[in-house]
Amino acid sequence: MIEDVKSLLVQEAEAIQNIPVNDSYEKAIMLIYKHVHDKKGKLITSGMGKAGQIANNIATTFSSTGTPAVFLHPSEAQHGDLGVAQENDVMLVISNSGKTREILELIELTKALYPQIPFIVITSNEESILAQKSDVFIHTGNPKEVCTLGLTPTTSTTTMTVIGDILVVLLMKKINFDNQAYSLRHHGGYLGDKSREQAKNVK
Repeated sequence: MIEDVKSLLVQEAEAIQNIPVNDSYEKAIMLIYKHVHDKKGKLITSGMGKAGQIANNIATTFSSTGTPAVFLHPSEAQHGDLGVAQENDVMLVISNSGKTREILELIELTKALYPQIPFIVITSNEESILAQKSDVFIHTGNPKEVCTLGLTPTTSTTTMTVIGDILVVLLMKKINFDNQAYSLRHHGGYLGDKSREQAKNVK
């Protein structure tokens, strides 16, 4: 089993290293910055299933680092939750296949409400309808799942998570987000204490 663990770690690490690096990251950052920090809108993330869980995590991480963001469940959006969208918002949606019906419907419904809202898409399928509909397309590299069946989202969700982390960190640098700003948003627990201590030391 130890050898299996080592092999799985290698496969996951290789998938991360093979994520395509291009100007889509800069385009995504500039789009989020423009709509959230200049136009005072917010980032809305969405995805179905495990991709949705990652989208939710990305939203909460952005919010805690100075960029207001919310997660919108694509199915609940069809039952009134789309009302959270506002004209200056920007959306980031995740779909490994690029064919997720609920996400495609979410884009259609959002565009009917606010045609100008731009979409950032994270997917493994650069030929998909979702990628073609995007304003910015970020490719996961389409890694092979480490699941023994080749079906369960495993390696693909790893790359999605890493891409989300990269976007968060790049935007933190863009807005010069510091320890003091972090401490004001994170009052409780170990991280709250640590951020306040770091803010003191910086002063």
